[in-house]
Order: sequence, then structure tokens, then C-alpha cells
Amino acid sequence: MKLYGVATLNALSAEAARSPRRRKNLNVHPVLADPVQRLFNAMEPGTYARPHRHARDNGWELMVVVRGTFAVLRFDEAGCVLARVDLRAGDGDCAVEIPAHAWHCVVSLAPGTIMFEVKPGPYSPLEDKDFAAWAPPEGDARAPDWVRWFETAKPGEHAPGSSDPPRPRPL
Repeated sequence: MKLYGVATLNALSAEAARSPRRRKNLNVHPVLADPVQRLFNAMEPGTYARPHRHARDNGWELMVVVRGTFAVLRFDEAGCVLARVDLRAGDGDCAVEIPAHAWHCVVSLAPGTIMFEVKPGPYSPLEDKDFAAWAPPEGDARAPDWVRWFETAKPGEHAPGSSDPPRPRPL
């Protein structure tokens, strides 16, 4: 049996807090080729997880709050929020399953937040995610503004800039 205790989770949270990305995974599955991917994901406020989807027919994800608080946002093709689920350890809903092909993202709402994630494998970095073209890539200067929007976004709201009319490009 494998055990994962408070000391392991505390160390994972500390690594996430020190990381420039503000998050850190601890894989439970032994190899990336494992047919069931299982991992702890420590996320600190301010981390930017670009909206994405898993375009495989079996590309579902199950997210369970272990501690802290995070929100999961589901979007339509144009970046409009379809649904928001807030998961808080020890209070209310504790897990959400995202169906395959659904645009979504996660945002940490409290220091020390950790989720446990389960999804079908094997993991292939080139095939795992399709990133939303309407959202900036990780490391983009706009990412912090997007994180702030994720923190409060509600169903019916559009991604920043998505409702703006197109602007002509300079020649």
C-alpha cells in the first residue's frame, strides 16, 4: 500500500508556493503510460491554468478537493462561462467530473489548495490538451488579468476581450 500523509502534502504545497508557476504535481501512477493517471495537484492563488479541453473520447477528468478551495470553470467554444463549480475542503461539494471535449480551467482560491485528479491514460504531452485560442498562453503578460477574472467569473460572462469588436491590424 502507498500512503500519502500531511507531511507529503505540506511539502508539495511548499514546492508549489516556491515554483514560478505556483503549482506542483505529485504523480501517484508509476509511469506516464499507466492507463489510469492519478495525481495530487498543489495550486497556489495566482497560478494560471490556460483553458483547455481533452479532445479524446475518453478525455474526462475527475477532480477532488483535498484541502483549500478551487473553482472549475466550463466554457463554450467562444470563451463564455457555461458553469462554475467552487469546491471547498470540508464544506459542500467535494468533487467534479469534467466530460471529454469540454473547455475548462481551474483556479486556486486559497493558499495551500490541493486537488486529487484522476483521468484516463496514458499521458502524452503532445496529445493531452487542446488549448483555447481565445486565452493567452502560460507566461503571457495578460495571464494575471485572466487569473483575476477566473476568480470571480460567473455563468454568462465572456472571456476578457472576447466580446470586443475585432480591431484592424496595423499595416
